[in-house]
Amino acid sequence: QVQLVESGGGLVQAGGSLRLSCAASGRPLSLYVMGWFRQAPGKEREFAAAINRSGSRTYYADSVKGRFTISRDNAKNTMYLQMNSLKPEDTAVYYCAADPGTFALVYDRSAYDYWGQGTQVTVSS
Repeated sequence: QVQLVESGGGLVQAGGSLRLSCAASGRPLSLYVMGWFRQAPGKEREFAAAINRSGSRTYYADSVKGRFTISRDNAKNTMYLQMNSLKPEDTAVYYCAADPGTFALVYDRSAYDYWGQGTQVTVSS
C-alpha cells in the first residue's frame, strides 16, 4: 500500500498563496488517481481537487476553481496543490488521498483508499 505525507501548510493572510505537497512512499504515485480534500472545524471533509494518473486531467470543486491548481510529478512521487487568492473560508486541514480506481466519482471521498495525516492551512482576514 502507499503512504502519504502532506506538507506546506501554515498561516497566511487573505489574498496570499501557499503550495501544499503530498509525498508518496511504498508504491509508485503513478498507480493512483490523486485528490485533495479539506475539513474545516465542525464541518464534514469536502472535496477540493483531483488529478488523473498521468496529470492530463484535473477536476475542481466550484469553491476553489480558478484559484487552486493541482499537479503531480510522478518521477518525484509527489503531488501538489498551488493555492492562490486565499480566503478565510479556505481555512481547514488539507488531506491528500489516493484512489486506485478510475477517474470517476473523484469528488467522493469513499473512492479513496489511502489518506495522509493532513496539514493545517489558516487564512487570516
